[in-house]
Amino acid sequence: MRKITQTAIGVVMLGAVHPAATQAADLEVTHWWTSGSEAAAIRVIADAFEKSGNKWVDGAIAGAGGVARPLITSRITGGDPMAATQFTHSSAMRELIEAGFMRDVTALAESEGWKDKIFPQELLDSCTFEGKLYCVPSNIHSQQWLWLNNSVFVNAGLAVPQNWNELVAAAPALREKGIIPLAQGQQAWQQQLMFNVLMVSIGGPDLFKRVYGDLDADYAAGPEVAKVFAAAAEARDMMQGSNVQEWNLATRLVIDGRAAGQVMGDWVQGEFTQSGMTAGADFTCLPGLGVHEYITAAGDAFYFPKIDTPDIMAAQDALASAIVDPKTQVAFTMAKGALPIRRDVELTDATPCMRKGMDILQEGHVIESINTMVSPDTVGRITDLVVEFFADPGFKPETAQEEFSKIIATAD
Repeated sequence: MRKITQTAIGVVMLGAVHPAATQAADLEVTHWWTSGSEAAAIRVIADAFEKSGNKWVDGAIAGAGGVARPLITSRITGGDPMAATQFTHSSAMRELIEAGFMRDVTALAESEGWKDKIFPQELLDSCTFEGKLYCVPSNIHSQQWLWLNNSVFVNAGLAVPQNWNELVAAAPALREKGIIPLAQGQQAWQQQLMFNVLMVSIGGPDLFKRVYGDLDADYAAGPEVAKVFAAAAEARDMMQGSNVQEWNLATRLVIDGRAAGQVMGDWVQGEFTQSGMTAGADFTCLPGLGVHEYITAAGDAFYFPKIDTPDIMAAQDALASAIVDPKTQVAFTMAKGALPIRRDVELTDATPCMRKGMDILQEGHVIESINTMVSPDTVGRITDLVVEFFADPGFKPETAQEEFSKIIATAD
């Protein structure tokens, strides 16, 4: 795992030059929320923050996390830090924290009682290093969902699938109608997401934990994981013809009826809702692909690079407070299609999909994200493998599984 040196910290501090302290500040905030529903959601946070008298300077980075993460990291380590940034809970951000780049917000969290308000506890645990809190969770997102356009199946004379196997069975009939069974963006992070959704949804949570938690290479080479690779081959076949890059463009294929479904996180719901579609009536959401109803509860968080200027630090605190505020949480999560981080907020207009997610969360059917279980290097090697697998119809599942088990044998 790459470590960031203390020398680089000095570069950041020398490069952070700001005007004298004032009562308000311009706060540059980077994020990768650029789709229609995401832009509406981030505006909720920006508006809430600007009520403090500070100014939100939007630093949107198109291309989602796969593009934004390295750009954000390079700015922080290269001496040009933003004042705040959206990021996922991950080992990559943990390295920046360990190296001393990030400001801790423990005092604010204690004064506002975050520990008693934010749920589940794992959200705060993911932000904690050596007893101090280094980020504010903004929402709970889960990846393990199958989204289906109901009208596509009805018009094709098919029942709307209730699980992965039923979608696989319907795929030939959909192809005959000129419909792509499964829309999928071609970016690497989406390919990795697809594979790891299959790992937990088809393989089950115990399989997921044994492979990524225990790093059991022999098990990774065995018959249970072989079922996952067989499902990945089914996904590869169903994805043929889905020649788009961005996840929201794949979602658009489903909304327009050119594709039947999509495996993607719960943020997809915001795109359906913005298009005037209603959960249950117009589209179906199946957590755990309708097989194993387990979800991740990592979501997103906001981190604050160290900038030793009083007005910036005060504005960082104001942003953190605005994110946790219950009114912000309600409006933001409704726009984003996410779940709130607070146990004491009531979503009176929650969609059936959101309620499914909340029920699963309350039942404790939650798994840890691969991004917090293994190093960024290991995630990268797995991603390279699955990208190659999904791109090459001749790449046999057995061969891919053999290579996968070798990665797990040397993973950290």
